Amino acid sequence: MLILVLLLAVGTAALVGWWLHQPLELAQGTVELEVEPGQSPREIARSAVAGGVQVQPFLLYQWFRWSGQARQIRAGSYEITPGTTPRGLLRKLVVGDESLATLRLIEGWTFRQVRAELQRTAGLKLQTSGMSEAELMAALGAPGVPAEGRFFPDTYAFSKGSSDLAVLKRAQAAMQRRLQAAWEQRAPDSPLKSAEQLLTLASIVEKETGRAADRPQIAGVFLNRLKIGMPLQTDPSVIYGLGEAFDGNLRKRDLQADTPYNTYTRQGLPPTPIAMPGRDALWAVVQPMPTKALYFVARGDGSSEFSATLAEHNRAVDKYQRKAQQP
Repeated sequence: MLILVLLLAVGTAALVGWWLHQPLELAQGTVELEVEPGQSPREIARSAVAGGVQVQPFLLYQWFRWSGQARQIRAGSYEITPGTTPRGLLRKLVVGDESLATLRLIEGWTFRQVRAELQRTAGLKLQTSGMSEAELMAALGAPGVPAEGRFFPDTYAFSKGSSDLAVLKRAQAAMQRRLQAAWEQRAPDSPLKSAEQLLTLASIVEKETGRAADRPQIAGVFLNRLKIGMPLQTDPSVIYGLGEAFDGNLRKRDLQADTPYNTYTRQGLPPTPIAMPGRDALWAVVQPMPTKALYFVARGDGSSEFSATLAEHNRAVDKYQRKAQQP
């Protein structure tokens, strides 16, 4: 009897060892498994089977239990792919090898575009969709602060099922770090009085730039204008002030209609940023190219022509506008 018991034990151990190294059968190519905080090993095993892992949940549960690692399983979103064994599955759950999705925020986007991208991004839990801008910023710990320009444009990886508020919090913190680092490197003669003004001007430089190499000189032009009290006269700020009323055609009456964002009718910076500036735009403003230029016009190839006097600028406008109008 003792020999039979020993043989049975050895056979069972061999069978279990064999099973632990066999790929799990899946109902489809990949099985998504969500492990919630506080979920028991038995519930996790049932969720895996309900999601498409074709095995008795009792077997998975017993493996989790007898491994001694059941309490080390981490909450998160996981992908069970073909070839995953019971041993591999437990290892994935214990180390927190989650499946990740990404959110990409683009330089020059407005906050309205950011919110639209949140709605389009699969895997995000939309906690902010019913919030006003003011409510959203309060939830991020910045009550009374406008949302425009507060998030750093970058690609953010997140666990599927994460809150969009959590991802925005990371983008907000990234912008604060980048902004502060740039502000500390500002030129001694900068007319900017605060990091807030830096953020606003960088957003204008971001929107005005057709070619990356022109950013430092465009920043230099705007800083020169601020130093002498000349209006910034930048179309992107006027367009931002028009909001959804802008139909793609900026008219003379738009440039003459006074609004807080009309930098033709008002001196100085607009009241808030007009978009998300990237790192290069921030650094262009604090380390601009030395220039006497006060004007620039698009050449039509993405680059800009810079002029120190109005007469030179008018000739450049005539040249490049006439060129653009030629068939």
